[in-house]
Amino acid sequence: MDSGRTERARLSVFGLGYVGCVSAACFAERGHRVVGVDVDEAKTALLAQGVSPIVEERIADVVAEVVGDGRLSVTSDLAQAVHDTDVSLVCVGTPSTRGGRLSTEYLERVTEQIGAALATKLATEDAWHTVVYRSTMLPGTCTDLLVPILEELSGKRAGVDFGVCVNPEFLREGSSVRDFHDPPKTVVGQSDERAGADVMALYDGLPGPRFAVPIGVAEMTKYVDNSFHALKVAFGNEVGAVCASLGVDSHDVMEIFLADTKLNISGAYLRPGYAFGGSCLPKDVRALTHVARSRDVTVPLLDHVLPSNEAHVDRAVETVVGLGHRRIGMFGLTFKAGTDDLRESPLVELVERLIGKGHDVRVHDSVLVLARLLGANRAFVDDRLPHLAQVLVDDPGEVAAHGGTVIVGSRDEQTLTALEGLRDDVQVVDLVRLPMDTRRSLGHRYHAIAW
Repeated sequence: MDSGRTERARLSVFGLGYVGCVSAACFAERGHRVVGVDVDEAKTALLAQGVSPIVEERIADVVAEVVGDGRLSVTSDLAQAVHDTDVSLVCVGTPSTRGGRLSTEYLERVTEQIGAALATKLATEDAWHTVVYRSTMLPGTCTDLLVPILEELSGKRAGVDFGVCVNPEFLREGSSVRDFHDPPKTVVGQSDERAGADVMALYDGLPGPRFAVPIGVAEMTKYVDNSFHALKVAFGNEVGAVCASLGVDSHDVMEIFLADTKLNISGAYLRPGYAFGGSCLPKDVRALTHVARSRDVTVPLLDHVLPSNEAHVDRAVETVVGLGHRRIGMFGLTFKAGTDDLRESPLVELVERLIGKGHDVRVHDSVLVLARLLGANRAFVDDRLPHLAQVLVDDPGEVAAHGGTVIVGSRDEQTLTALEGLRDDVQVVDLVRLPMDTRRSLGHRYHAIAW
């Protein structure tokens, strides 16, 4: 297999469980020289004989091939493995403790050994080494815990004298060899561009999008993926339980659900921002959870959708109140852009709660004309925000000038223009992900509940 510059990379892999064994074997299959290291002598003894220590589709044949032709070897000498290679992949386990906390014991132990090995390897002026963490770990683990260990024990600086990357794996047990060669994506969190390029080059020729990102983003990616996968399984099972109680074929329902790749199986609704609202989502979630309760079907996931949404409103209230200003300006009031529908708008709830806490609020919404509100829309406002006429203003500049804190619930041109004229002491709470230039210009005055 022609992998260009990656054929010259020499790799050491620490931890030869599922991730480490598959990574070592597949990188060797792609033409790299790989040395595996593990404290479990039984694993290394098997690999030395060309026998896979794990059961996995195709892995036995791959291991036999790459060990047989010398591309994959094993050693118990960690320091020598670092000295003899260019890139070290750390694939040790990060199990849960009894309370659910992530255990970093194995990560710290192998990092200490790598750091000590780097102290001698990097003693020569032209030496360079990249340490790559494939283990699943929470944001901050690499930068705040592991990098300081490497720097202290090596006497060198990450990003200057050696590279550090986080390269999460997306391998499913049972299909991990196929997943390695056909990844959904490749993510590299990097301490510096040189290290990031070295690691990204390992995947030259493989399909899927590539992302070179800050280390914390790479660490979080795996948790978001796995949590969403778990969420999908739980959602499907709860839908199945409710359907069964109603005598409806859940697989027929889900086939229709899955056919919608515009809204359902897509990126729609998955951008962090503010709470949902409107005349459909809250009402229909309530109805479905009510029918589940009426039929004694437990649906804890669906039962917590609305409380989760309410908690996001709570975060917004706490953020605004915490800034300490009585006078509040707000852009946007309808439940989403491009409509004058105020029914169950989380922005209406936010205004209502702030007024209830004694704040003086002024609101501008470019699409909202109070005199045109009719029917259920008007009835909702009369019930939830009867003094709307007193807080709604036509001039966005008046909102910008009114508040010590300004809440941004809309990102139309009027809002963006008004933000340009804010006083230097005005704090801004962003609920809609303002453009990067606007966020940068606000500096320390910028606050978001979903960064």
